[in-house]
Amino acid sequence: MYELENVLRPYAWGSPTAIADLLGRPASGGPEAELWIGAHPDSPSLALTPAAAGAGRHSPEAHDGGRLALDALIAEDPEHCLGARSVAEFGPRLPFLLKVLAAETPLSLQVHPTAAQARDGFAREEAAGVGRTAQDRNYKDAFHKPEMILALTPFEALCGFRPAAESRAVFDHLAACFELAGLDLPPLVPQLLKDLAQPDEPAALRAAFERLIAGGPEVSDATAVIVTALASGAPMAGHEAELSTVAVLNDQYPGDPGVLISLLLNRISLAPGQAVYLPAGNVHAYLHGLGIEVMASSDNVLRGGLTPKFVDVPELLKTVAFEAVDVPMLAAETTMLDQELFRPPFREFQLQRIELAPGAEPVPLAQSGAAVIIVTGGTVRLDSPKGELRLERGASAFLPAAEAPVNVHPVSGATGPALAFAVTTALEA
Repeated sequence: MYELENVLRPYAWGSPTAIADLLGRPASGGPEAELWIGAHPDSPSLALTPAAAGAGRHSPEAHDGGRLALDALIAEDPEHCLGARSVAEFGPRLPFLLKVLAAETPLSLQVHPTAAQARDGFAREEAAGVGRTAQDRNYKDAFHKPEMILALTPFEALCGFRPAAESRAVFDHLAACFELAGLDLPPLVPQLLKDLAQPDEPAALRAAFERLIAGGPEVSDATAVIVTALASGAPMAGHEAELSTVAVLNDQYPGDPGVLISLLLNRISLAPGQAVYLPAGNVHAYLHGLGIEVMASSDNVLRGGLTPKFVDVPELLKTVAFEAVDVPMLAAETTMLDQELFRPPFREFQLQRIELAPGAEPVPLAQSGAAVIIVTGGTVRLDSPKGELRLERGASAFLPAAEAPVNVHPVSGATGPALAFAVTTALEA
C-alpha cells in the first residue's frame, strides 16, 4: 500500500476554501477546483515509496526522493498493481480517476464521447498532426469518460435534456412576460417555440440546441433582452430555478449560447449524500458545490458553452445524445456493516463510502483489482495480508490488487467518526 501526494488543479471556477476545509489543511490562497487522485498521465499522483528512489530501475523523471509517479509504478508490474482481469479488460493502466471537485462558479457546458467516438477522434487528430496541447484539440486520449458525482454539500447542476414540452413551457412563459409588459419579443423566442413543438422529440431538441449553439448576434441579443426583463421584475413563478440560473450564467458569460441552452436541460439540486451518473452524450454543467467525482481515466471533453475555451460545434453535435432523460440519480447499495456502495452502469469504477464510529468493527474494502482511498474525516488504519497503513484526515493511498483483501479500521482511542471514500473497478472480484 502506498500513501499518495496528489495534484491540485487551480482552475478559475474553483472554490478558494472548500477542498482545504474538507481535508483539514490551510487554503492555498487561490482557487482550488479539483484534486486528482489516480494515474492519469497529465497529473499522476506520486506514490511515497522510499525504495523506488534507490532501486535504479526507473527513469529520473519517474521518481524524486522516494516519490514515484503512480502511472510509472503501475507500469513496473501491471498485473501486481491492477490484477489480471483489469489488465485484460482495460489494458495496463488504472482505468479510473478519483477527484475532489469544488465549484464556486459554473463549469463549462460539456459532453463526453462514447468509447468508439473517443478512439476514432483521437486517431483522426493524431493522423492530422494536431498537437496534444493545441487549443483546438478535441480528443486528448483514446478513452471515453463516463462519470458520477456524489454531493458532499448542496450541489447544483444541469444534467441532460428534459422533455421538449417542459422547455417549451419556459419559453411560453417568457413570451407571456414580454406581452404583459408591452415589450417586443426577441425573434429568437418564437423560433425556439416552433423548434420545440415538433412532434419528434429528438428532432425538436436538436433543432433548438442547434439554433442556440450557433450563437451570433441573434442569440446574444435575445439573451441580453431576456436577462434585462428578468432583472426588471418579470415574474418567474413556476420556473424560478431555471430562470434564476439564466441570470447567474449570464453574469459569468454574457450572451453565451450556454445561457439559454440551460433552459433545455434538467436543473437539479443534490442534497449531501445524493449522486448522479453521466453517460456519454449527456450535456451537463456543474454549477456550484463540493463533491466526490469519479470517472473513467480520460480527459476527453467536448465543450458547448459557458467557457472561453475552444468549442467545436460540428464535433459537439456528433457526440450529443438528443433525447430527453430522467435525471440519472444513483442510489447507494447498502453493503456489509451498513456501508454505502455506488455502482453506476460502467465497468471502470464504483465508489464506496466508509463511515466508522469509534470502536466499530473493521469494514472490508470493496476491492476488485486496484483501489484508491481518501480520508475526509478522522483517522483510519488499513490492513492487508502484506502490511498496514495509517491514514489521517486529508491523506490518500493506492492499494494494489495484490494487497487484497484490505480491511478499514477505526483507530484506537478515536473520539469521533472516521469517513473515507474508496474507488475500485466494477469487475467481479
